[in-house]
Amino acid sequence: MKIATHLLATLALCTYAPLVNAAEDDKHADHDDHEKIIAGPNGGRVITSVEPHLEFFVNKDRTVTITALDDNNKATKITGQKVKLTAGKRLAPTRLKFIEKDGVLVSDGKLPEGNDFPVVVQIRTAEGAKKVNAKFNLNLTSTSPTARPAITKNTPAPATTATTKATTTKKPPRS
Repeated sequence: MKIATHLLATLALCTYAPLVNAAEDDKHADHDDHEKIIAGPNGGRVITSVEPHLEFFVNKDRTVTITALDDNNKATKITGQKVKLTAGKRLAPTRLKFIEKDGVLVSDGKLPEGNDFPVVVQIRTAEGAKKVNAKFNLNLTSTSPTARPAITKNTPAPATTATTKATTTKKPPRS
């Protein structure tokens, strides 16, 4: 009788285990759509949560340049986008505004000291449009194998290490 009970319990577990694994796979299926980090034409990080996509580029002097990109990932002129940036420590954040200059947006100040800190880029694509927040960790260290070196205009580098998370609804597919 004990053998029959153990055999029945083992058979039930063998039947149930694949169902649990299938459910786990379904639970993690949405992770395939995590936004991959894309490097822009200047070597900066591409923010894909807005149209047109924007390249976030840290200059040698720690100012930030935002460039609009076309569907072929080529630089194009900024057309009405308004951008604000909050970076650094939560208790003492650095807030930057952007000024249009020569078809790109240039920050009115510099990023905070340090080489690894959170960044929130607030983007309004047009007057009256809904604001989109792109959040990521900016890592400027060159010692970490997963980080990128400090960027200069002459030294393109891969985009930052963390994933950008937009806080608005999913965007429609690019045409």
